[in-house]
Parts: sequence; structure tokens; C-alpha cells
Amino acid sequence: MDSFDPLTLARIQFAANISFHILFPTISIAMGWVLLYFKTRYDRSGDAAWLDAYGFWVKIFALTFALGVVSGITMSFQFGTNWPGYMQKVGNVAGPLLAYEVLTAFFLEATFLGVMLFGRSRVSNRVHTLATFLVAFGTTVSAFWIIALNSWMQTPAGVSVVDGKVHVQSWLAVIFNPSMPYRLTHMLLASGLTVAFLVAGVSAYRWLRGDRAGGVRAALKTGVTLAAMLIPLQILVGDAHGLNTFHHQPAKLAAIEGVWHTERGAPLLLFALPDEATQSNRYALGIPKLASLIITHQPDGEIRGLNEFAGAHPPVAKVFWSFRVMVAVGVAMLLASWLAAWQLRRRGEPAPWLSRVLVAMTFSGWLATLAGWYVTEIGRQPWLVTGILRTADAASTVGGGMILSTLLMYLALYAVLLASYVSVVFYLARKAGQPAAAKLEGVSA
Repeated sequence: MDSFDPLTLARIQFAANISFHILFPTISIAMGWVLLYFKTRYDRSGDAAWLDAYGFWVKIFALTFALGVVSGITMSFQFGTNWPGYMQKVGNVAGPLLAYEVLTAFFLEATFLGVMLFGRSRVSNRVHTLATFLVAFGTTVSAFWIIALNSWMQTPAGVSVVDGKVHVQSWLAVIFNPSMPYRLTHMLLASGLTVAFLVAGVSAYRWLRGDRAGGVRAALKTGVTLAAMLIPLQILVGDAHGLNTFHHQPAKLAAIEGVWHTERGAPLLLFALPDEATQSNRYALGIPKLASLIITHQPDGEIRGLNEFAGAHPPVAKVFWSFRVMVAVGVAMLLASWLAAWQLRRRGEPAPWLSRVLVAMTFSGWLATLAGWYVTEIGRQPWLVTGILRTADAASTVGGGMILSTLLMYLALYAVLLASYVSVVFYLARKAGQPAAAKLEGVSA
């Protein structure tokens, strides 16, 4: 077992934990606001369809929230077990930011979640709506603090290093570091798109099974419309985020574009197999000068190459392909949402084939989020905190065999939990549609 590299295994284990964890906050952040939308539409119109939609999706929210909390606790343990050097070096930044997240967000969510889930018949309608708002607000505040910390690790600011430890000089500079506004906006939109396709996909699934309840129609239209509205915004924010990365993380940007040597008029590579041994791209297929045009807004703009960051740039192929998976899923989202919105406007319902497409894309937001997260996290390597702490310097001395055994247990448990989550979501969809399906069968008979 000692032949396994502990650093590599520790990185894989943390990646597995955070990959599993991020799936659930990505849903709960935006789902709270969608539930608030359903509730306020019911409050204003009195249409029971909106309350039915709320009643169904609040169950999904509760399940998602529970898994997010549990997986978050597991992930936090690894700061002490696998990465003790992290808190030793930057604990003066990370500790308070994580504490702020608990004090200002988690307690708020936990306090009013019970009212939101079980209090509709026990408190006034106004109080119940307020509880829904506070839970939604709490999830967003939680995202704010976590993204603030993650962004600071990407583009640190407002600190000084004294006796080998980081000390805060300006909390405003730490929190609102150069990449934070772009990263937070990008993540919130990613959450909105993930929820939009989840709602549209599950609603389309119920629709295909013959469930024509008003709540299904309302949720389907909401999901499709939300997706169609958010994806163009995400493209614009992504472009701005790319410009920020170009200025503050040029090594990551070079890996994303597969630029090995500094050049002007760099092509946008649609396909390539980056080869670190030869520092070249095999089978490259690109559009001339388009990468420079997108990144620098000039066709002959200069993009710094990976050759300028020898020994301090990320694994190129992983970053290169993760980015292209994210973009490909985004294009599919754009086409599917706009076509579905057009059909709903023209026909009042989606065609069966398009409904199947929406069902297939139910969890497409997860795929795009994970791909984007890998670009962000792998693209920061070999730094844990850019320019301040290298990943290798923060690792513990735990043996490779011990890390491997826990890694395998994590992977097995996460596979079971993930499969269970997806199956429960569709089970709830089938169960909710049973009365409608039975009624439809009775009419046919």
C-alpha cells in the first residue's frame, strides 16, 4: 500500500468529496428561490396549481438540503486529516470566512427550514412565505461566503505573510478579491440553470406519463422559461470571467486554450489532444485567431503561453477538456431551452420528442457545474492558494494505504447515495402522477 502516492490519493479523495458535495448546494441555492416564486404566485393568484408545484418541489428541496449538509461535514473533516498545512498557513483567512458562513447562513436556513417544510398549516400564510424567503436567502448567503473563500484562494488579496502565516490586512479586499464578483455570479447562474433543467426535466417526465395537472404545467413552463432566460446571461458572464482569468490567472487561461507558447492571433481549438511531453497539441482543429479575439477582444491579441510558467502550470489536458465539456453542455442547454420555450409559446405543450430531450437533460446542470468546477480547481494547480501555498506543502503525512482505503469507501458510499437520490426524485415524480394516471385510464376505459 505504501507504493501509492499519498499526495495524489489525497487530492483524488478531496476531489471526490467536493464533487459529490457541490451537486446538492448547486440545486438548493436556486431551488429555494424557485419555491418562493411558486409560493408568491399562489399567494397572488389563489391558483392551486402553484401550491401543488410548491408541495412537490419542497420535498426535493428537503432531500437535497439534507445530503448537502451531510456531505459538507464530511468534506470539512479533510482539512484536518489530509491538509493540515492549509489551516496552519491560511487559517486566519479560511477560519473566519467559514465561521461567517455558519453564523449568518446555516443557522438561518436551519431555523426556518422546519417552518418551511412543516409549518404551512401551523403558521399564517404570510409567515410561511417569509420562512421560504429566509431559507432561500440563507442558501445564497452561504454561497457568498464559500465563493468568497474559494475566490480568495484563486486570486488572494488583502493579506500579508508574517513568520510563514497569512495575516489579514483588509477584510474587504479579502472578501471582494479580484475574481470574487465574477465567480459568484457565474456560480449563482449555474445553480439557476441546474434547477431550471431539473424542474423542466422532471416535469417533462411527469407529462410523458400522462400527468397533466396544473402544477406540472406550471413547473414545466417555469423551468423552461428560467433556462431560456439564464443561459444567455451565463454566456455573457462567462466571457467576463474569462477576461478576469486572463488578467489574474494567465497559466489557467493558457491551459484552457491549449496555448503552449506565447503567441498572437491564437486559434480557438475545437478539438486537440494536448501533449505535455512535446508541449504541443496533436490533431488540433481550430478557428484561426478566434481565441485571441474572444480573450483579448483583438484578433491579433497576445496570449501568454504555458512556456512562461514552467513547473507552475496546471495539468493541461484535464483543464482543456473540462472547459470544452462545460461549453458543449451550455450550447445544448441553449438549444433545448429556446426550442422548448418556442414550442410552449406556440403549442402550449412540448412535443413528445422534445419532452424526452428535456428528461435526458434533467441533470445536465450537474455535468456543466462539475466540468466548470474542475476547470477552476485543477486550473489553480500546483497552488492551493495562488502564489502563497502550494498543494504539496499543505498535505499531511498520512500513509497512502490509509487514504486509499477511505477513498474507496467514500466512492462506494457516494455511488449508492447518488443513485438513491436520482431514483427517489423520479419515484416522487411517479407517485405524484399516480392519481392523474389512474383517472386518465378510467376515462379511456
